[in-house]
Amino acid sequence: MTLKQVKKDLQDIRYYYTHKVMFDKAENTGFKSEAVRKSEEYGQLVSKAPPRLYVLYYLLYVEGKTQYAAALEQNVTDGHIRNTVRQLQQYLLEKINREGGTGQ
Repeated sequence: MTLKQVKKDLQDIRYYYTHKVMFDKAENTGFKSEAVRKSEEYGQLVSKAPPRLYVLYYLLYVEGKTQYAAALEQNVTDGHIRNTVRQLQQYLLEKINREGGTGQ
């Protein structure tokens, strides 16, 4: 897995949570989106992350907040959030490559 793929997956996860109601309706018809699988797998990975990375993942990808809004909520600068996003992406990449996750 590459950092580029992790970033793409995170975009897909954000899209999934933004449109979760539609995905849930579709799943009830008998098919499951790849985005659902990704969100579950990344959710498992991030549940083991340090708390600051966990909270950032939740704010950005589950709640769909912007980095600026997350910075305001956390009472930090947007530059701090950008650095933490890079740390989160690197954490996920290392976990995936070590544990052999996200079987595309």
